[in-house]
Amino acid sequence: MLRVAVVGGGPAGLYFSALWKRRHRDDEVRLFEQNAADATWGFGVVFSDQALEFLRDDDADTVDAIAPYMQTWRDITIVHRGQAVGIDGVGFSAIDRLQLLQLLQRRAAEAGVTLQFGRPVHSMTELTGYDLIVAADGVNSVVRRALEAEFGVQLSHSQNKFAWYGTSKPFDTLTQTFVANELGTFNAHHYRYAPDMSTFIVECDPATWAHSGLDKVDEAESRRICEQVFAAALDGHPLVSNRSIWRSFPWVWNDRWSYRHHVLIGDALHTAHYSIGSGTRLALEDALALTKALEAEPGDLPAGLARYEAARRPIVEKLVAASKRSAAWYDGFAEHMRLEPLELAMRYITRSGRIDADRLRAMSPRFMAAYDARAESG
Repeated sequence: MLRVAVVGGGPAGLYFSALWKRRHRDDEVRLFEQNAADATWGFGVVFSDQALEFLRDDDADTVDAIAPYMQTWRDITIVHRGQAVGIDGVGFSAIDRLQLLQLLQRRAAEAGVTLQFGRPVHSMTELTGYDLIVAADGVNSVVRRALEAEFGVQLSHSQNKFAWYGTSKPFDTLTQTFVANELGTFNAHHYRYAPDMSTFIVECDPATWAHSGLDKVDEAESRRICEQVFAAALDGHPLVSNRSIWRSFPWVWNDRWSYRHHVLIGDALHTAHYSIGSGTRLALEDALALTKALEAEPGDLPAGLARYEAARRPIVEKLVAASKRSAAWYDGFAEHMRLEPLELAMRYITRSGRIDADRLRAMSPRFMAAYDARAESG
């Protein structure tokens, strides 16, 4: 019998716990989460392309449990200088973060995982006696901080500032709204995650953050300023705060993914910029990859952990690299706003290097027809 401790009750930790316990009924699996079961920060989470279909071959039950609660769409909308440009054929899905957590909590409990909410882990000595410790405790991972040298931690931050809000306006598509006014230049990433709610992430460069006074005001005044800046997009709907403080995006990477019987997954291991909609997907994929690697090396934990890193690292490195190119584009979005709306939309959709004009002609024929027509006319 294997004794497994999972630190962190986000998507990565809950999913690994449920998956492992369902497949290994005799093992003890205990999850430690510092917050209450109904606590969450942020609003909706978004998945690119086929949402949870990447899990279907390995775990169709989880896909079937989550899919009915997701909002889906097939287009992106870019709003610049008051003009909306649609990019067809680029699909996304989203779900309320708390609802996703509750679905995963239920599956973990049904599998027999011991869930301990409101139970922070302060020291590795509290986990003595476990055969495997899975660190799924996010950007500020206690496990990773305790073993920084062993994991080879790298931590940095993007230059732009962002604040994560919600709003009662349900947007039809994932939308990028760009605004320039006397306060500076702003961008909002917004998308529907429930029939009557959307995520609304406001981003700006450091100069705008300071010039607009957002660096000095409290959370309520910050929300009011953002409502004013994006009044046209919000169309009378308010922004909703949930610890919506201004932050710089944290880049987390680890040179080594495991140490002895400790292993990292999700944001404790790596982060991917929110602009590519892959953070939660990466977390779930990590959990699945770790499960499959350990099962491929039964009774040999070091070999299983080595297999996990060897199989998963190239995939994660590729996606994180695309994420960094996307984030760099946003760091300079004020300069991109000098472009006409169609050209800005083209620069946006090709920013990460994963999509080029030829691929767009196949997947987004309406957008490319408008873009090509503009090029020919002018």
